[in-house]
Amino acid sequence: MRFDQHTVVLLARPADAPELPRDAADRLQAAHLAHQAGLVEQGLVLAAGPFVDTDDERLRGLVVLSVHRDMARELYHNDPAVRAGQLEARVVSWMVPEGDVRFEGVPIPRSMLEAAAGD
Repeated sequence: MRFDQHTVVLLARPADAPELPRDAADRLQAAHLAHQAGLVEQGLVLAAGPFVDTDDERLRGLVVLSVHRDMARELYHNDPAVRAGQLEARVVSWMVPEGDVRFEGVPIPRSMLEAAAGD
């Protein structure tokens, strides 16, 4: 059997994440979304999105990338939310039977406003 290998980044909230005022947290979230959308536009991110209804509230989201895990680690080291200590990136390689998972290139939101609009 042949396998496809993808790089997955689990975004988690560190236990020692600094508390931010609401307006600063909103600006940081917008910068995080813009960073991810830029990676999608470059063809580096195949899929990304937040977790909901998790058993572990620290787990915030998942990203599947088309790059080697070292490059993924570097890309997410530069994510504004990671740099600010609001998120940490846990990078793993994920193998699935060849062709089992397909990514359709659907755009992701660049801002909370875009996400809330649902368009």
